[in-house]
Amino acid sequence: MSFQPRSDATIRHGRSADLAQLTAIYNHYVVNTAATFDIEPFTVSQRRSWLRQYTTTGPHRLLVADRDGELLGYATSTAFRDKPAYHPSIEVTVYLRAGSGGGGIGSALYRRLFDELAGEALHRAYAAIALPNDASVALHRRFGFSEVGTMTEVGWKHERWWDVLWMERALP
Repeated sequence: MSFQPRSDATIRHGRSADLAQLTAIYNHYVVNTAATFDIEPFTVSQRRSWLRQYTTTGPHRLLVADRDGELLGYATSTAFRDKPAYHPSIEVTVYLRAGSGGGGIGSALYRRLFDELAGEALHRAYAAIALPNDASVALHRRFGFSEVGTMTEVGWKHERWWDVLWMERALP
């Protein structure tokens, strides 16, 4: 079942044919913001291994908002840490195409992601948000996340230090 946000986008699982658009969306944040602490843009080829971690079942998923073949954004759930005791925990994130914010796409992506993850053996979802980012903090609060701590001056990008807010949500 697809949720239809106000933008007339369809929420579906990401696939290999989406990789160029997914890379372009992410690279916007790499180059122009501190939303990610990657510093150098990726090539499509470099992002292939990233894409391979996602499946249509299980705890690690990639959902996209697609409007007539144009991706407006995506949401992911990935391993929180690569140690066995952390496996019931995931990290989630949303990235939107530049100019696509404010239309309900991020909410639609998260709604579908959390609906799909409800049947998985998961305990907590975590989100790391470089501050300031009022829109992301508000999105996560709408989905039941609460603040658990802020790491101060943890990342250096664009000639300045950035704080990162960690938020968590119980699952399902």
